[in-house]
Amino acid sequence: MTNRRADLVDTMTEADFVRRAEDFRRELLVHCYRMLGSIHDAEDLVQETYLRAWRAFDVYDPDRSSLRTWLYRIATNACLTALEQRSRRALPSDLRGATTDPRVDPGPDATEIPWLEPVPDSWVFNSQADPVAVAESREQVRLALIAALQHLPPRQRAVLILRDVLGMRSAETADLVGISVTAADSALRRARSRIERLAPTAEQVAPLDDAETRDLLRRYVDAFEQADIAALTSLLAEDAVWEMPPVPTWYAGRAAVAGLVASKWPPTGARMLPTAANGQPAFGYYAPDGADKYRAHSLQVLTLANRHVTHVVSFHSPELFEPFGLPAVVTA
Repeated sequence: MTNRRADLVDTMTEADFVRRAEDFRRELLVHCYRMLGSIHDAEDLVQETYLRAWRAFDVYDPDRSSLRTWLYRIATNACLTALEQRSRRALPSDLRGATTDPRVDPGPDATEIPWLEPVPDSWVFNSQADPVAVAESREQVRLALIAALQHLPPRQRAVLILRDVLGMRSAETADLVGISVTAADSALRRARSRIERLAPTAEQVAPLDDAETRDLLRRYVDAFEQADIAALTSLLAEDAVWEMPPVPTWYAGRAAVAGLVASKWPPTGARMLPTAANGQPAFGYYAPDGADKYRAHSLQVLTLANRHVTHVVSFHSPELFEPFGLPAVVTA
């Protein structure tokens, strides 16, 4: 043990360690989310990372790596271990073809499938961060990218995230994942090739902070709250997609999406509360529950392009409302 390491270990208390390591909690949480596709699994793995780190702190060598890199090594390996025992997280569009017929009944929930989960923007982005940096970071956590990452073998996934998202060097990445530099470079090439086929490019996505986008979102909310199917239809792209995990059936095409929503809409309308997920606009959808009460039903994450709504993933999981800071019930 070097003198520096001995001095560090001897003088650092648990409170000191927690204080220093806490600075990295947000980014480690996002890292684990990218790897696992679940906010609940990510929280568990970050907790495990800190527990492993504290238990192993006597072997930490600050001359070999920074505390941040050391924590990433532990978190990455914890995720890889977890993925050995878990199926990949998916969206309905990952598992079967779409229907273009709105009369097709969605069918029952497939609760046995491990579904992809959205992540609250508040978990990802620091409110004090530079707006330009935040805009760039949005592309690295978009729902389509997270879904695409789940198609990669776990080590390819880790290498791609460490190199292309976190900007780590080839040798550093290989060390963190526990493979040779040659193997890491090969894994990166294969991962990049597959992601290019699966994930949409940034140019296909509308900016979130312009007047046209804000107006589009306002009209989208109005359509739902007033049960105005004609207004909603006018906002949908011709090739719009609607998914509803844990329902495995999904719908493609403006007519199919509009017809599906119309068949499920309460005639009195609903309530929508804004939030943000995966760097995208999102809304908590509340269904009527009595005269003046609306209960949490689903969390809608929207993709926008060319002044239209192109994709909605409506997570029928009211338990997601709490992590997004949304109430379970709202009143009229």
